[in-house]
Amino acid sequence: MPQFGYAFQSFDKTKHVRASIREKDISHKHAREIAVAIKGRSIEKARELLENVISGKEAIPYRRYNNEVAHRSNIRDGFFAGRFPKKAASEFLRILDNLESNAEYKGMDLDRLRIVSAAVHKGTKLKRFQPRAMGRSSPKFDTLVHVELVAQESNDRE
Repeated sequence: MPQFGYAFQSFDKTKHVRASIREKDISHKHAREIAVAIKGRSIEKARELLENVISGKEAIPYRRYNNEVAHRSNIRDGFFAGRFPKKAASEFLRILDNLESNAEYKGMDLDRLRIVSAAVHKGTKLKRFQPRAMGRSSPKFDTLVHVELVAQESNDRE
């Protein structure tokens, strides 16, 4: 069993709370864009955004991976290209639930929690083959994803 660490280096057990999910079969590009979108938000604002993405009301802005991505009129951040990555958003909701329960266990105030770090890393590659015509085959690679969230209690309310 591998020993996973966290990308967030200045972790303090008294101020921070963290949660992660490892080796999930979601798009690393979608996960990266969601992580950029929720970083700096409170837990409830991030949850509201992800629920709106799943229901199709609000799009995630695509800042880096936006080649041939359609423009959306309901993006707040000033970016135009966006999508509704439902599968990745539902996994992020699960991580937020885990983060909240970890904070509750530590006795932190859930209303004052802010996401200070959201990291997405590529994991294991699943190497397979896709059968093709004439007895040939083509390689098919799936990359699994690690997602890490770290939250901290802030003094101001949003």
